[in-house]
Amino acid sequence: MTAKVMEDGVLVPRHMLPEADEVEIREENGRVIVETKKRLSIWDLGSDPVDDEVTDASVNHDRYIYGPVSDDPALGGASE
Repeated sequence: MTAKVMEDGVLVPRHMLPEADEVEIREENGRVIVETKKRLSIWDLGSDPVDDEVTDASVNHDRYIYGPVSDDPALGGASE
């Protein structure tokens, strides 16, 4: 594709930037690089979940990552 360089720069067609919220523009070795950046949001968490046999991962998240805590009453440990 060829584009005319105007006083304000070059217009990149939207269809070449699918789902991009913003772009990073930089120059490297005499070339202009336009890299798409999709804004990540906390609201996107869980939008593409993974199927697994674990049904309570959100409830027991820390236990799955770090293992059981020895004083966790739910696991038969000491309680205060």
